[in-house]
Amino acid sequence: MNLKILGCHSATPNENKHTSSQLLDVKGNVFLIDCGEGTQIQLRKSKVKFSRIQHIFISHLHGDHFYGLIGLISTFRLLGRTSPLTIYGPKGIKEIITLQLKLAKSWTDYELNFKELEATIPESLFEDENIKVSTLPLNHRVYTNGFLFTTKPNKNKINSDAIAGLDLKPFHFAQLKNGFSIQLDSGNIIENKDLTLPPDQPKKYAYCSDTAYNEALIEEIKEVDLLYHESTFLEQHKELAKKTKHSTAKEAATLAKKAAVKQLMLGHYSNRYADKNDFLKEASIIFDNVILSEDFKSITI
Repeated sequence: MNLKILGCHSATPNENKHTSSQLLDVKGNVFLIDCGEGTQIQLRKSKVKFSRIQHIFISHLHGDHFYGLIGLISTFRLLGRTSPLTIYGPKGIKEIITLQLKLAKSWTDYELNFKELEATIPESLFEDENIKVSTLPLNHRVYTNGFLFTTKPNKNKINSDAIAGLDLKPFHFAQLKNGFSIQLDSGNIIENKDLTLPPDQPKKYAYCSDTAYNEALIEEIKEVDLLYHESTFLEQHKELAKKTKHSTAKEAATLAKKAAVKQLMLGHYSNRYADKNDFLKEASIIFDNVILSEDFKSITI
């Protein structure tokens, strides 16, 4: 999995501070996670081919997480898109988008599908041969979900040292990757385990957008490879975090530690803070492996 941050600030966009949006690339599948205002500009700066985006996941209906969606949908139409687009988001998102398209008389020429969410327990949203995507119910002022992306085990890997000197045919490689033993032209049978290496372990990425500190998440995000967790405030403003149902950097780190995640990424910073390194300092007291999200930052999971 390759993650690219398009925007990681809260509330309103500024010249160099863009609101929430991320791209997750899983073996060529490109998922857009949230779509704050200006997302398509960030996509263009990232040189992303728009047609590769087939699925968009919207965490909740606050503007800094979806106000860029209607513009992106319209641009897809202007670019001559023909492939279907599926949008996953809270109940009401279909009404909002279709009303805008209706009043502008700008219906898409491509198939636009909506999967509206209402469940308050985790549910599966999408699955193919490479990945499964499910919801992470969060605790915010409006109905909100995070998303858990879990890759599926790869096929066995060929052990290049073990096959040296063997006259293998193309079908032998396919058999080995699929877990089968092979029979050589000589009639000798070689066990799969003698010629292969175990597949890579599944990878997990948890995206937790706007939410109050929520220990109900711990079991759902247990030992994920990367946790993105909002840290709108520093601890000095914890009362404001409580009032607005956001989290502090310390609370994000506390949750990461209790869930034994491998790495924590902070984001959704309030623009009231001049130095984002203060978030890193606060969280690092609680949890060792912390990084900061930044516009255009790329991470391989």
